[in-house]
Amino acid sequence: MSAGRPGGRELSREQFRALYDRLRLEPGWGPRDRRGALNYLSPDLVAAACRDVRLGRSVSLATPLADTAAPDNPEPVRHEMTAGQPATVPGGEPGAAGPPQPGLTFATDRFAMNVHGDADSHLDALCHVIYDGRLYNDVTATGITEDGAQEESVGVAADGIVGRGVLLDIPRLRGLPWLEPGEHVTADDLAGAEAAQGVRVGRGDLLFVRVGHSRRRVELGPWDAAASRAGLHPSALDFVADRQVAVLGSDSNNDTAPSAAEGVDFPVHVLAVNALGVHLLDYLQFEDLVPFCEMVGRWSFLCVIAPLRLPGGTGSPVNPIAVV
Repeated sequence: MSAGRPGGRELSREQFRALYDRLRLEPGWGPRDRRGALNYLSPDLVAAACRDVRLGRSVSLATPLADTAAPDNPEPVRHEMTAGQPATVPGGEPGAAGPPQPGLTFATDRFAMNVHGDADSHLDALCHVIYDGRLYNDVTATGITEDGAQEESVGVAADGIVGRGVLLDIPRLRGLPWLEPGEHVTADDLAGAEAAQGVRVGRGDLLFVRVGHSRRRVELGPWDAAASRAGLHPSALDFVADRQVAVLGSDSNNDTAPSAAEGVDFPVHVLAVNALGVHLLDYLQFEDLVPFCEMVGRWSFLCVIAPLRLPGGTGSPVNPIAVV
């Protein structure tokens, strides 16, 4: 590990600041840019990712929405039925007046969720991370009001994100079912997983890093993931920047807890979103994808991410789809 690029140890305030200042100079898209690393996703790379499909099988990378409170999910999704009993639903379209009619009825419902929790799969928009009062590309945070974000909202990805996904499986590299909470994924781990899996992360790729969080949760039960979880070490963002990754996702929060940077609780979020302009995907699951990757002997695939078209939103629930 070269000087200035520490591995798994904690970064001092000065080391983190130096890393942040260096990485924020990497993108170079100009002062008016609001798309960040999505600029790496050129049409030719998307077309090439489509040609990469072998089996034509689609696999979800999302965890099921959790509507029950748990140690890692104190504000679960609220789902309620608003209509559905034939004896009480008016005839015709929902909301229509008139007495109940036999035959046609409608079941209706609604849900509410905390987008940026520690259990449900979601996308972080570039406006999500404010550092020193600024957003990505030195945009002032004063544009975030009670009406939403005026710039860098999830609307940047309104047309979806499509590209070549690459899964790097760190527990597989270490011969483990999962990493334990608090363990770090370093740049050397990412490079080692590439070599072991016979794949190389490149420009415009959607990089997914498996730490086994979702499998551990299923097998051992939920825990306070806000206090303790496996994730990337801040220095691993050098790898992300060097390879010109378009999107970064994990089956954890991407950030390790406790933090590996003195005085900064979510250093990976700061470096990825705020410095590099990389949209993050938190709390995915890769357990359904891994068997398909093993079957075809490939750890790359077409990936489609479709966030909600929510003007001013700081993020969105997502159901990323891998096509192998």
